[in-house]
Amino acid sequence: MRLTEISYGEAQPVEGYGPGFFRIGGRVLQGAAIITPWDAGPWGGLEDTAALLALAGEVDVIFLGMGADIAHAPASLRAELEAAGLGVEVMSSPAACRTYNVLLSEGRRIAIAVLPVGGAE
Repeated sequence: MRLTEISYGEAQPVEGYGPGFFRIGGRVLQGAAIITPWDAGPWGGLEDTAALLALAGEVDVIFLGMGADIAHAPASLRAELEAAGLGVEVMSSPAACRTYNVLLSEGRRIAIAVLPVGGAE
C-alpha cells in the first residue's frame, strides 16, 4: 500500500477533538467553534447566525456539526444560510471534522461550525 502525505498549505486542519474541545493549529478551543481555512475561533452556537452569515461569499458550504450525534438543524437557520447563498450540510461533529479535513486538502471553499462532542456543551 502506498501512502501519500496530505498537504494543507497555509490552511489549518482539525487536529483533534474531545469532550468539550477542538484542537486546531496547535491550540485548543473550548466549546463550540467556527473553523475556516484562514481562522478558527469560538462560536455562539446555533443561535449565532451572524457569525455564519459573515462567511457568505468566502465559502461555498458550511458543515454543521451537531455534537456527538447527528441531529436536524433548526429549519430557520438552514433557510437563512441558504438564502445568503451558503450550502449547509448537517452531520455529527466528528464527521464534520473529518469531511472538513478531506475537502480542505483539496483546496475547497469550506468551513465548519461545530458543537462539542460532550463535556462543556
